[in-house]
Amino acid sequence: MFNTIDVLASGLSAARTRVNVLASNIANAETTSTPEGGPYKRRDVVQVATSASSTFSSTLDRLSLYRPSIQAVIADQSEPRKLYQPGHPDADKEGYVAYPNINIVSTMTDLMSASRLYQANVTALESARRMEQEAIRLSQRF
Repeated sequence: MFNTIDVLASGLSAARTRVNVLASNIANAETTSTPEGGPYKRRDVVQVATSASSTFSSTLDRLSLYRPSIQAVIADQSEPRKLYQPGHPDADKEGYVAYPNINIVSTMTDLMSASRLYQANVTALESARRMEQEAIRLSQRF
């Protein structure tokens, strides 16, 4: 049971990181100038699954728990999208402004998915805790 709660807590943390990164991307979708120079670079989350072995799961060869974790948050290296805006303060000598390569619609869809994943982890964690409390209560009866 403790491994399950640990896996769900890791899932909450990973989902929270995804939500934060996606929200940052949306907030900076029109940022044309950063302290590093150039437009904001979209951030992407690299998520991996690491084994969460337990004595119970090793007893049952077919059951394996995997803990989601964030391996890295990387900056997108693709070319920025360029719009012709000669009056813009960040326009180059040809009049083009470099904008972050962020698609608001797909990023919002990803944000909704990450938010729902976070909510699902919260629900599963609450259920696991209730089951754990009920198991403790039952064990005290006998």
